[in-house]
Amino acid sequence: MKRVITYGTFDLLHYGHINLLKRAKELGDYLVVAVSTDEFNWNEKQKKCYFSYEERKAMVEAIRYVDLVIPETCWDQKRRDVVDYQIDTFVMGDDWQGKFDFLSDLCEVVYLPRTPEISTTRIKQDLK
Repeated sequence: MKRVITYGTFDLLHYGHINLLKRAKELGDYLVVAVSTDEFNWNEKQKKCYFSYEERKAMVEAIRYVDLVIPETCWDQKRRDVVDYQIDTFVMGDDWQGKFDFLSDLCEVVYLPRTPEISTTRIKQDLK
């Protein structure tokens, strides 16, 4: 079984998120999604989410491509997650290009193109 992992906040869930998760799942048999906790978003990214971690987790769990949702609590957990969940492929959007190459000694690292016309930031700006 080929295992894939990706990370994200997944606030204001939109079709760009769904596209990313679908393409990530196509790279393997089992998709693990690490959803950033509220504390991690605020303390490390200075991001306040509209939906709570539990709400975002529930939405991501409802997506048919996702097999398991885990919390992302810190930047440094990625190496541990790759080992603990026996990950074969680490996937992120290409806006993170090169940032996770340090994991390539443990697994394949893939950067997928984002859906260009949509982002959570753009939704928030448009709603203002």
